[in-house]
Amino acid sequence: MKCLKLTLIALLTLGFCNAQDIATLKYGGGGDWYGNPTGLPNLIAFCNAQINTSISEKPNVVDTGSIDIFQYPFLHMTGHGNVFFSEEDANNLRNYLISGGFLHIDDNYGMNEFIRKELVKVFPNKELQELPANHPIFSIAYPFPNGLPKIHEHDGLRPQAFGIYHEDRLVLLFTFESDLGDGWENPEIHNDPESVRLKALQMGANIIKYAFEH
Repeated sequence: MKCLKLTLIALLTLGFCNAQDIATLKYGGGGDWYGNPTGLPNLIAFCNAQINTSISEKPNVVDTGSIDIFQYPFLHMTGHGNVFFSEEDANNLRNYLISGGFLHIDDNYGMNEFIRKELVKVFPNKELQELPANHPIFSIAYPFPNGLPKIHEHDGLRPQAFGIYHEDRLVLLFTFESDLGDGWENPEIHNDPESVRLKALQMGANIIKYAFEH
């Protein structure tokens, strides 16, 4: 059952209502926030089957500036192009993250330059930090001893995972030059080998598990 639209203070006091529900973040700027439509449902199905989550099969969609983001402990964001956060969006997202929420941003190729400048609005005094390969997110459910796996080649650059911390808690993960979301999609869309899709799904499960437990 959906939470009532309580005030921000009440939401922060009561915590997240749908403990294991997740949502796609809808942002402004014209970028395709709706990219990889089969990806997140496939990841949810994998997590429910393999790591004992109980996530609703169909992820919801929430606007960046909406108080509804506080209903979800995990938000997923993707796209290829422009991203824009208004001041209201940035403030809302900051409050969500410092109150216990988690945002995974997956660059679907071409998002990097835009999201970095918008994150400055969210956290003016924080910078993205590259996560080392020994970070727990790479081993919490499935081992990735070399860190973030490479799913699609794109520019041939090495895959990198960046994070933003608040009070020693990882609140935001930005995956770059990996394109996990393409690997989560139905197999006929990108014709990825099953071994590649499995790596993407396993890494996605690691992210979900880490976010739910930290």
